[in-house]
Amino acid sequence: MRLELGRRADYAVRATVDLARHQADESRRKARDIASEMDIPPSYVPQILADLVRADLVTSMAGPRGGHALARDPEQITLLEVLHAVDGATPSATCVLRSGPCRWNAVCAVHVPWARAQQALLDVLGRTTLHDVVVADRQLDVVAFTLPDDVAAPARSSRVGT
Repeated sequence: MRLELGRRADYAVRATVDLARHQADESRRKARDIASEMDIPPSYVPQILADLVRADLVTSMAGPRGGHALARDPEQITLLEVLHAVDGATPSATCVLRSGPCRWNAVCAVHVPWARAQQALLDVLGRTTLHDVVVADRQLDVVAFTLPDDVAAPARSSRVGT
C-alpha cells in the first residue's frame, strides 16, 4: 500500500518546516532561500507560499527586508492545516475499490474501515505541529551524526521531505 503526499503538499510541508526552523531568528525568509534549503524547485515556492498566505499560515512582506514567516508560533500550526491550505479540506469520496461490483452503488464493503483509517490519519496530522516535526528532524540529525559511517544514512541537505 502506498500512502504519500502529492507534490504541492510535499513542498508546502517542506516550506513551512523551513519557516518553523527559522522562526526563532525573527527574520523573514526569502523564497529562493527556502527553495535552496529544502530542495524545492524555485518556480514552485511562490505558488506554495501564496496558498499558505491565503490560509493565514504564513505572512509575506515585500522589499529588501521582506520575505516570509509563519503567521503563528510553530506549536500552533498543524500538519493538517498545511495540507488543507494546498490540497483542500475534503477527503476523497472515491471508492477505495474503484471498480468494485455493480451492486455496491453507494457504499462498498471496505467503506467503513477505510473511512475510519482516513479519520485516524487526519487525527494524527491534526495533532502534529510544525514544532513537533522540527524537533523530530533535529533528533534525526543527532542520531545520524552519532551512528557509525557504515550504518548512517547518506548525508542530505535537508532531511524533511527528501
